[in-house]
Amino acid sequence: MDKDNLMQFVRKILPMSRDKAEQLVEKFQPMKIGKHEYLLKAGKVCSETHFIESGTLRAYTYDLDGNEVTTAFYVKHTFAADLLSFFKRDPAKEYIQAITDCETWYLTYEDMQANFHTIPEFREYGRLNIVEQYSQLKERMLSMLQETAEQRYSRLISSSPEIFQEVPLKYIASYLGIADTSLSRIRKEFAKK
Repeated sequence: MDKDNLMQFVRKILPMSRDKAEQLVEKFQPMKIGKHEYLLKAGKVCSETHFIESGTLRAYTYDLDGNEVTTAFYVKHTFAADLLSFFKRDPAKEYIQAITDCETWYLTYEDMQANFHTIPEFREYGRLNIVEQYSQLKERMLSMLQETAEQRYSRLISSSPEIFQEVPLKYIASYLGIADTSLSRIRKEFAKK
């Protein structure tokens, strides 16, 4: 793993001097996560946020009947963390598990807080990221209430086609709130279009 990739990404999304970017990037540490390994388990406080250099992870929890329900996917060049646990310092209610082998760069809660206080550009990025995360959460909640399974599938395949390359269909079905068989039917119908 090469920090130059992380540096390029940081400078692409955050307009800042090279010195400030280096100050930010120096705090990130590399981690490799094997397929099916956990980045976070429910009941533990999320103490790191991970920038995904390669691989795919998913977040999931259990419903009242004990069924796994996928709540999020994390792909290359996104950040993975249970933000509720991370910022509130409460035990997580979700699991984050690698679907494939992953390479990440992680930043601890303490280092993130320090960077928020010393790098104004990073603080602004953090604010914008929280707004984006909230917006995505609200859109997902409303789509589960107001859209058909076909509409949710169409939205997911349009916004995140890479998920369909690495994620087992049972996790995608769970994320969409439908049975595996319904997803198979929807995929067949879309293939005809």
